[in-house]
Amino acid sequence: MPELPEVEVVRRGLSRWVAGRTITHAEVLHPRAIRRHVPGAAEFAGRLAGRTLVSADRRGKYLWMPLGDPGGPVNGDSEALLAHLGMSGQLLVVEPGSPIEKHLRVRLAFDDGGPELRFVDQRTFGHLLVAPLVPLGRPVPEPIAHIAADPLEEAFDDDAFALRLGARQTEIKRALLDQSLISGVGNIYADEALWRARLHGGTPTRALSRRKVGELLAAVREVMGDALGQGGTSFDSLYVNVNGESGYFDRSLNVYGRRGEPCARCGGPVLREAFMNRSSYSCPRCQPRVGA
Repeated sequence: MPELPEVEVVRRGLSRWVAGRTITHAEVLHPRAIRRHVPGAAEFAGRLAGRTLVSADRRGKYLWMPLGDPGGPVNGDSEALLAHLGMSGQLLVVEPGSPIEKHLRVRLAFDDGGPELRFVDQRTFGHLLVAPLVPLGRPVPEPIAHIAADPLEEAFDDDAFALRLGARQTEIKRALLDQSLISGVGNIYADEALWRARLHGGTPTRALSRRKVGELLAAVREVMGDALGQGGTSFDSLYVNVNGESGYFDRSLNVYGRRGEPCARCGGPVLREAFMNRSSYSCPRCQPRVGA
């Protein structure tokens, strides 16, 4: 599943190629793609027709584009087109008349006759919907108002995060994946940040000092910044940016997916462990387990 850096790469593409353009019509080719837009496909299309995609915003793994009415500004009572890419969703900018993608789910056309915005989703776990914006420091779509700020947002409070960690009786990797504490960190970047911070994912949160939490947050931001600089991580052809191009940060991963390979820091073999129906990767020498 795309994590924060991959979604941010897509957001930047949307900001460049789609923001400021007015939709003439929307076509829904598969109802599952708008399954969370309860009124259905016709209402979804009707809500978008004539609206302007004002900007492209993100929190964690969610994208949204505020919808402006013709001639009117966006305000806290307005709506947004909210997108979640799921496992395989792609938002592609494609020239009108281009061949239809096999798994095309939704298509938006614009009044300038320029490139369309197409939502392609092979596994249909992603979705689009039109949702109201609610003021939470900055306008955020109502369906994701419960999600915590992500570590790249100005609204993220390091001290408050550290306090909440200290109050939890859990392991640090579980906390990093808890979207009510910190959004946008998934399995790949959690492992990479923990390696950089020399922490084992099973370390109890109550065992972390404020200084160590600060080091971990710095590692999270550092690894995400590095991934952004390389277009994100692509393990298959399903994650692409709006132009259909893959990222290449997978070549720079230090532990994730590198079972048995030498640690880039100490040379010891990378270990794979089962974790929440998935895998965790770490260096036993650099990231020793801390007793519960």
